[in-house]
Amino acid sequence: MSAEATRPSRTSEAFFGRRKGKPLRSGQTDALASGLETMGLDLSRPAPQDLRQLFTAQVEHVRLEIGFGGGEHLLHETATHPDDGFIGVEPFVNGMAKMTAALERQPLNNIRLFNEDATLLLDWLPAASLDGIDLFYPDPWPKKRHWKRRFVNAANLDRFARVLKPGGRFRFASDIDTYVNWTLLHCHAHSAFEWKASEAADWHTPYEGWPGTRYEAKALREGRTPAYLTFLRA
Repeated sequence: MSAEATRPSRTSEAFFGRRKGKPLRSGQTDALASGLETMGLDLSRPAPQDLRQLFTAQVEHVRLEIGFGGGEHLLHETATHPDDGFIGVEPFVNGMAKMTAALERQPLNNIRLFNEDATLLLDWLPAASLDGIDLFYPDPWPKKRHWKRRFVNAANLDRFARVLKPGGRFRFASDIDTYVNWTLLHCHAHSAFEWKASEAADWHTPYEGWPGTRYEAKALREGRTPAYLTFLRA
């Protein structure tokens, strides 16, 4: 059976969320255009079987961050781990513009960007090609009738399982209890993922080297406690 035949159908999928915010300034527009020209991924071309070939830097591992928002964590990780390659996904134009402007000021050669629906990228990637996937503070869609829009679902966990190497990590952070519980239940029900936490401190302690994000700072100010979950690809 071909890889295309085994991938989840997109017939009932759609991107949910804003694509644009405040109008961009001319400098942001220029940075966005030039940044995507040099660092953007072109999915019309086949993905290399070894994703390290996507980077001009010599990298050992390749990680993916879905929905990097303002880019605080992704920029920190990219600069702190120059031997790793990073792919950042952010459909929100203003977030991507902020990222490309930051990379214009501080160029890095171990990062690539994608500004569309993350599921398109996941379906493009080769099997067992990623060392890690990060999904931090995704839109919680708090109303029960909207829970089906949450990015963590059976189809996307199938995608994660396909592209993660054995032992690869899926990390999820959120300050919304219902989404944390939702993610735990979905990952527990999926045979490809194992949750290694043994006590509360395991998921209430930020990840090693965690720089925090603006969204997280707001959540803490408003009295919400973040959870940091890590699942391993079995």
